[in-house]
Amino acid sequence: MANVLITGGAGYVGSVVAGAFLGAGHTVTVLDSLESGGQGLLGYVANPRFRFERGDVRDARRVRAAVRGQDAIVHLAAVVGFGACNADPHRAETVNVGGTHALLAAREPGQLLLYASTGSVYGAVPAGLCHEGLDPAPLSLYGRTKLKAERMVLDSGNATAFRFATAFGVSPRMRVDLLINEFVYSAKRRGFVVVYDREARRTFIHVRDMARAFLFGLERFSSMNGEVYNAGSDRLNLTKDEIAQLILRRHHYFLTYGPAGADEDRRDYAVSYEKLSALGFDTQVTIEEGIDELLRAVDLLHHRGPFGEP
Repeated sequence: MANVLITGGAGYVGSVVAGAFLGAGHTVTVLDSLESGGQGLLGYVANPRFRFERGDVRDARRVRAAVRGQDAIVHLAAVVGFGACNADPHRAETVNVGGTHALLAAREPGQLLLYASTGSVYGAVPAGLCHEGLDPAPLSLYGRTKLKAERMVLDSGNATAFRFATAFGVSPRMRVDLLINEFVYSAKRRGFVVVYDREARRTFIHVRDMARAFLFGLERFSSMNGEVYNAGSDRLNLTKDEIAQLILRRHHYFLTYGPAGADEDRRDYAVSYEKLSALGFDTQVTIEEGIDELLRAVDLLHHRGPFGEP
């Protein structure tokens, strides 16, 4: 079993990753600034293999202390999404790029690094499948900063990067601003969903499968070292309208359509996951299962609270 540091481990993805690594028997340290709170980690504090360090990934001293004695690092700390990055470009650059630089400077020889990149690095892909052989051409500040950090990570050696599909599903630190989560929340809480760019094709991965991808990467690190992988499933390439229809079959709501939206990353393409699948990884949670659990979870969310919902 390994000692694993998870940066940004109190967030939507990180809190699930922390639980997965603890469940697999690893010792977990989370480094997080707690800007969005720490409630997602409360279920782990009784575990003697769990430790929390409060700190910003840009703080070199805090990062050096956190990486000391670790066998592996899962780097999640980031300003996520083009909206959040555009709202504070300086913070996006200093966290996504500067924070990665601080982590790499503090990393000790031999420590493995698993990096959470994003499909937004590809930019617009007008035709065909999106695959790792394409030259990334990000359109948004978010995509550009994540690509910079991804290249820094891979150039540093002893590292693997995952370009994740759009996350969905229930997490201890819930978010409802992700596409499927938002559709389900709006359908059940408000009774309607407005779908823009209804035929735009997106690709998804359940947050628990994201955690499984990191575990998979750690277990097979020697064969994955130095590579970047799309992480998701060919079965989870769907249009926005297909997602809305799947929800409608499970919960009645008013569905209406709007004009072209404002997706700065212009995500409208299918993605190939053959490279990672060839190593033996496959997702487990279907879109339908994720929607069902989200429908059950909505009743537990505050009308107003720390979850990002209106």
